[in-house]
Amino acid sequence: MPTSTFHNLNDDKKQRIFDAAVKEFSIRRFTDASINQIIKNAGIPKGSFYQYFNDKEDIYLYMMEKIENEKHEIMSHIKVLNTDADIFEIGMEEMKAALEWAKFRPDYSRIGILMWSDNSKFIARFRATTIESVKKNIESDKERGLIKPEADSDLVADILITLILNESFFAGLDEDKYLKKLNDTIKILKEGIAVTKK
Repeated sequence: MPTSTFHNLNDDKKQRIFDAAVKEFSIRRFTDASINQIIKNAGIPKGSFYQYFNDKEDIYLYMMEKIENEKHEIMSHIKVLNTDADIFEIGMEEMKAALEWAKFRPDYSRIGILMWSDNSKFIARFRATTIESVKKNIESDKERGLIKPEADSDLVADILITLILNESFFAGLDEDKYLKKLNDTIKILKEGIAVTKK
């Protein structure tokens, strides 16, 4: 995370460095991103970067924390769901809010997509946290009797995450079509597609 030297910078310079990180990490995976490019875009000397951050991981963590704080602030304004809502209903509402947010910050969406295609151990920690959170919600819904206890939580989590991160939306799929696709897949997950023979 940033050093005290970074925190002592004026807000404009901190924002410039943050924006440079967002720019770089939204066009390149963490593995391929360049500190030199961040430094160039921020307009700071290389020596200064290392007074502010230890390495690329450090600035990435700072950037992600700032993005997450902004996301939580926006998500806190979405309509309050029914407390009995299941993971599927919650997922749909969160996705709608995320898509609205993505209209204003498409660079953040690209960072998220690139994160899921990066195979570094550092980035794998972010993915693992998300997967565990989804699995925890699935297990909670099993306990509440909303999901069959024999359902494979790992598989359900994989299906949901894969669909939610489907790049086709970001490649130009209409938002309504994307949400319909997500909703239809959730319906299949919940109801199944096989006809039960009597």
